[in-house]
Amino acid sequence: MSSKDLSKYSIGWVGIGRMGYPMAERLAKAGCDLEVWNRTKSKAEPLSEYGAKIVDNLSDLGNRDIVFSMVSTSADVKEVLFGESGVLSGGATPKIFVECSSISVEASAEIRQELEARGAEYIASPVSGNGKCVKAGKLALVTSGPADLFETIRPYQEIIAGLGVTYVGEGELARTIKICHNVFLGVVTQSLAELTILAQKAGVPRHAFLEFMNNSVMGSIFSKYKTPGWVNQDYTTTFTPELLRKDMDLGLGLAREYEVPMPVANMTRDVIQQSMGQGNRGDIDFSIVLDYVAKCSGIEKLESENRDVDNGL
Repeated sequence: MSSKDLSKYSIGWVGIGRMGYPMAERLAKAGCDLEVWNRTKSKAEPLSEYGAKIVDNLSDLGNRDIVFSMVSTSADVKEVLFGESGVLSGGATPKIFVECSSISVEASAEIRQELEARGAEYIASPVSGNGKCVKAGKLALVTSGPADLFETIRPYQEIIAGLGVTYVGEGELARTIKICHNVFLGVVTQSLAELTILAQKAGVPRHAFLEFMNNSVMGSIFSKYKTPGWVNQDYTTTFTPELLRKDMDLGLGLAREYEVPMPVANMTRDVIQQSMGQGNRGDIDFSIVLDYVAKCSGIEKLESENRDVDNGL
């Protein structure tokens, strides 16, 4: 899509966090007509270098054609859209909202209903990946909502994604997929942590075990970009334990609703909680569960292997 075509619709963006910033940055660098709001304005200001306009108030985005949001919780989404100082507080209503946060099916349906009552259309579009994946063009998006609406926003999603955009149907189906995805994230992380520590206790350095795993059929984008942190004890935050616990709870809630037994997910959720109870919480990466598995295995403190490891991105 040419820069001229990208200017067909004006874009608003809400939320410049670890994920929101690089996603909005890709739109700005592509030449989109972009206005951005963030609670801490200074975090958004570097985007002005790429042509984005940084606005003072959420209501300033009311006249945009399409507004994307990327925040932490359903309460945050509702606040930035419908709150006293939200996007809709100035009386103007954007045509389309594209909501990219990880929220429940029920909350997403409530937001859709409220927006439609105000004359706006709504697309659910959560993502897979972290900020580094966005920058490397290895983000994936899943989308649900009206099919014709998807075709309207698809060019912008493809700029953000890199790996691809999957349309899965009407309503909140994208939310269900994202919840299932993040439960899988928790289970895979826990299993890989256990096996990494098992290999270490048997005498295999973490870097060697993870290098083999990444080169094998079991390797993935995820295992590769987590490897440097586990080898060198770097838990720079991409996704917090609290957020992963929230998504595990959402998945287990869905499992109860649909009568699907999920014993492995249940146990994983409990281990995440136990790890948090040992102080592994707050502004730290969820993959610190590796340290908890190590402590449970008699390794009081993991040491950095000080290896230059490729993250695959």
